[in-house]
Amino acid sequence: MHEKLASTYDAFGRQWAHGTSPLYEEWAIGIGGDPEILALIAALPRLQQQPNRIFAAARWAGSPLAPFPAWREWLVDHWAEVEAIAAVRTVQTNEVSRCATWIPPMSAIDGPLALLEVGAAAGLCLFPDRYSYEYESNGIVTRLDPADGASDVVLPCRIDDPASIPERLPDVVWRRGIDLNPIDAGDGDTVDWLATLVWPGPDHDGRVDRLRRAAALVAAERPQIVTGDLLERLEDVAATAPAEATLVVYHSAVLLYLDPSQRRRFADLIGSLGARISRRVVWLSNETVGTLPEIDAQVPPGIASDHRFVQTIDGTPIAMANQHGAFYETRQFRASRSRPKT
Repeated sequence: MHEKLASTYDAFGRQWAHGTSPLYEEWAIGIGGDPEILALIAALPRLQQQPNRIFAAARWAGSPLAPFPAWREWLVDHWAEVEAIAAVRTVQTNEVSRCATWIPPMSAIDGPLALLEVGAAAGLCLFPDRYSYEYESNGIVTRLDPADGASDVVLPCRIDDPASIPERLPDVVWRRGIDLNPIDAGDGDTVDWLATLVWPGPDHDGRVDRLRRAAALVAAERPQIVTGDLLERLEDVAATAPAEATLVVYHSAVLLYLDPSQRRRFADLIGSLGARISRRVVWLSNETVGTLPEIDAQVPPGIASDHRFVQTIDGTPIAMANQHGAFYETRQFRASRSRPKT
């Protein structure tokens, strides 16, 4: 058990935090080689063992943003506090900048759209049509604003292929979320916790400001987020979407919290959802490599997967999307689709 946990932390540091959060990289790799800390974490329930949860709980308890040796000493001394926070505070990153990677596929779907996000948390990603975007490709920045003018929330994103830059924002007429523990974007304590979940490091400095601006926008809108298990509530919530709209069901980094059999159930459920509720359903997914084998089998060989989700539409990969929305890559997928089959 400790070996698997050590591997999880080491991979988090070397694959996910590397090059983007040097401090979390150091902490994670340090824990991966520290039997005493691993034993403390291993005693927690599985979902409380996540690096994001432990690191944020430590920071919430007042840990220094210090190199691993000093931070480790603090962690051992304050473990009871960290353990208590990890028991009640969950990882609901709700990264608003992921909307920048949702706009390219959403803008290409015939509207109007009804949006249903599973794992919606505070609902920050339920409002992709209310934010402004700055897409940079080949040194040229293309700006997209909502129809009623520029938003206080501006989301930057690099795109490797200029042809993938969206030309418009989607026409959204309905939006709902599903979450085990919905978050109130108007609750200051909760928003502070979401800000604590943002990784330290220069690549992330702008994320906290965008988070707080988006939370203020969403708090004023008060989206409807249904409490419940996505496997149990998906169909009945989807059935309430207006029949004249295309229903888009989407999620980011949600299926990794399900076991393989639950992931299979979800994929089968969403594959038959349109027929069961008698309307068009489009499934958009941002999940890591290793989530569903049939999707992994379609990813071009040799493609970089660190810091990236595989973005799919109806189970077909179309892009690699940065985990925090910073970049969006489609060129290799376009190339693979254009190659003649042998």
